[in-house]
Amino acid sequence: MPVPRLTSCRHALLALLLVVTACSDPVSVQRVDLRTAYDTINRTALSGNTLSDATRIVLRRNALLDAFASYPDAVIDALRGQAIARGMPWDDLFALAELNYFRGRQTASKPHLLAAALYAYAVLFPGDNVADRPGPYTSQFRQAANFYNLALTQVISSPDGTSAPLRSGRFELPFGAIDVTVDAGGDQVNGRKFVSFVPTMNLEVYGFQNDYHTDGIGVPLAAGLAPPADTAQTAPTGLQIPAQVRVPTSAVLELPDPRRQLAGASLRGTLSVHSIYDSLTVTIAGQQVPLEYDQTAVRALFITEGRGWTRELSGLFAGNLVDQGRGTTLYALEPHRRGRIPVILVHGTASSPFRWADMVNDLLEDPRIRERYEFWLYSYPTGNPIPYSALLLRQSLEQTVASLGGVQADPALGRMVVIGHSQGGLLTKMLTIETGDRLWNMVSQRPLDEMKLSPESRDLLKAGLFLHPVPTIETVIFIATPHRGSYLAGFSVAQQITRFITLPLRISAAAAEILTTNKESLRLDPGKTSFNAIYGMSPNNPVIQEISRIPVAPPIHAHSIIPELGDGPLDTRNDGVVEYSSAHLDGVESELVVNSGHSTQANPITIGEVRRILLEQLARPPAAAPPGATVALAH
Repeated sequence: MPVPRLTSCRHALLALLLVVTACSDPVSVQRVDLRTAYDTINRTALSGNTLSDATRIVLRRNALLDAFASYPDAVIDALRGQAIARGMPWDDLFALAELNYFRGRQTASKPHLLAAALYAYAVLFPGDNVADRPGPYTSQFRQAANFYNLALTQVISSPDGTSAPLRSGRFELPFGAIDVTVDAGGDQVNGRKFVSFVPTMNLEVYGFQNDYHTDGIGVPLAAGLAPPADTAQTAPTGLQIPAQVRVPTSAVLELPDPRRQLAGASLRGTLSVHSIYDSLTVTIAGQQVPLEYDQTAVRALFITEGRGWTRELSGLFAGNLVDQGRGTTLYALEPHRRGRIPVILVHGTASSPFRWADMVNDLLEDPRIRERYEFWLYSYPTGNPIPYSALLLRQSLEQTVASLGGVQADPALGRMVVIGHSQGGLLTKMLTIETGDRLWNMVSQRPLDEMKLSPESRDLLKAGLFLHPVPTIETVIFIATPHRGSYLAGFSVAQQITRFITLPLRISAAAAEILTTNKESLRLDPGKTSFNAIYGMSPNNPVIQEISRIPVAPPIHAHSIIPELGDGPLDTRNDGVVEYSSAHLDGVESELVVNSGHSTQANPITIGEVRRILLEQLARPPAAAPPGATVALAH
């Protein structure tokens, strides 16, 4: 009887399945750790090969989820058709943005990536139907902005990702094409056109303490600048804008009435460029929208392309670069804009402007400072005599102010802040004092006019040692400055190093005249006298001691930041290079002692104190310029 037995077995199996099914829960929950919960909430095609739950829900509701793995393009087309039929609701648009981004990354298809950016734009800026979009606190809102920025970055980037040529033209989409017009209205800074763009979103920065990034809409870029039309800006002793300077910018592709346009096959849009120095927001569909910028990445790119730190040691020994019109430069991080107060940063011995990178990076992130100040950096051969380097700095400042139209054209040029580190602080001090013949009297027993000197040497000594305060300076900050010399400079090994320092010809000629034909008039021992910066910072040098005794001339505001290590009384402490007793200066408005080594420019407390002083200057009214005050060029 085989047939009844088979039927009996089937009945038994069916009964068993019914029992098992009845015992399992149709719905269950499971508690997971917070990291897993976070990963689930934020799971999208942005971070891997998995779609977000929001997009999977849209596909599942439209019976398309299972087909996507095998027929992705057909599923995208089908969802697009259903979305058009429903009036382009935001959840459908979000799914289309993610699906096109997923497909674009998978196949390296710029048409799909461009479609992803446009769909995401329509999610964020729906036009008249403002209510039909995700709330600003939802993950879909933030993810739509990321789809837009990342997809558009890949669309406008070159194949190797190192440049972003912005151009008008027709660009293909999976369902049609878009005609893009580049709006060149904002494609400049203070008259300097942008000539090249480097995408920064995929740059990883090393070497900065803080990596600053501004979240918003747009493709963050590092823009290069065209050479200035005004040749006065390229004068040898004036303000320079380095060829490799980069400006943080953001590119935005706008699509008028996006949901209506996306329902068709022929679209039009406008690509505009914005600079962080001009705007932090853009108006889209009547809304003020923050722009995306990569500030630190742009600054790091500028530094790495210039590689200024590679010349720090050579800058100590090659003082004769000045003879070739090289080595000494005052340069800016951007073209000067009227109303911005210059902050001049002067580095120390065997150093470079690169050492100010962290300070500038942090200070520019304070909008009050970024809107009212701009940073200029002075680079110089640090082995040259301190008075000579200070003279060249003075000439550069005066030349720059004159080339920019003077204080009359821009009063902000008369409120300069000069910050000097170590030897740079000594150069700074020499811009602020009225010396008369006090410094010369430390050198010679006879007046300068009675010395046997060539006219060229006499003029050089007069310009370098008979000083007046620079009238355009309002504030100075001394950082780790050896006002009374550095004990390291007095060591014999330091003096041996001076034999390898090559001085400019005009310095060598003046020194030879002083030490040979005028040695009977000298207060210095000709056999032990050198004219380089190391000797100039020796505690036994009478000139540096006399400079320390001359006060900063009013109305200049002076401040000190003194790094020190160790414990015990301040007078017994040093920063590894300079003793507190040397760095301390009577008469300053504030003195801050920082627990730090000599290179304290990147110390957060040091940076915070500089910020305080800069904001303090903004809070007080500018001092009235002396009647008829002018800036005379030193020769």
